[in-house]
Amino acid sequence: MEKLPSVKALIGAIIAIFFFLVWIFVYQRITIMDLQSDVSTMGSYLRTRSFFQNSLQANSKQQEVEVIQSVLEVPMSLEVVPIIVYDGMTKEELGAKLDRSLKSTLSGYGEKFADLSLKYGVDPYVAVAIVLLETGCNSGRCSSLVRTCNNVGGMKGSPGCGGGSYERFSSIDEGIEAFIKNLSLNYYQRGLTTVELIGKKYAESNTWATKVNKYISKIKAN
Repeated sequence: MEKLPSVKALIGAIIAIFFFLVWIFVYQRITIMDLQSDVSTMGSYLRTRSFFQNSLQANSKQQEVEVIQSVLEVPMSLEVVPIIVYDGMTKEELGAKLDRSLKSTLSGYGEKFADLSLKYGVDPYVAVAIVLLETGCNSGRCSSLVRTCNNVGGMKGSPGCGGGSYERFSSIDEGIEAFIKNLSLNYYQRGLTTVELIGKKYAESNTWATKVNKYISKIKAN
């Protein structure tokens, strides 16, 4: 009868050990499952993050391509602002206006008069008006001095035209430039900037300035 408590104690110890082992086993399984769950969650997180990063990069590149395409598709239009050079006109408009008063041999030289007048600082209306008075190129055939020796301003000098006192030039272009350059150097740059002041030196006639001013009025109205 004394051995029974020992058997009971042994059985109790065995049962306790069994439950302890079961508890350890269950605990380990739970721990492994939690670890696997954490690993799985982390993997899902990393995959999701990578997916969104790739998506954002792809969207960013797509947006860049779309922006570049939209820029390339927009027509590049540059607004050309006309340059006003005289009396509210561009040089081309001024040349066309002057050309409407130039006939015969000087027809088509309006832009040349405009260009050289602006270059040398001479009033283009005054320059053309003097030429019209000196050559008659406004109403019809230009004078023989223009047609033969390309002298558009009645300028004197050498080589002489036909052996005379009026200067001969090799071309109309040369004659026009020599005339306007003479107006600039010997008149405008010396303060003779009005028709009246120019006339006192340029011509002997007392009516010269009046006639030139009439031509200026016709040029402006043309």
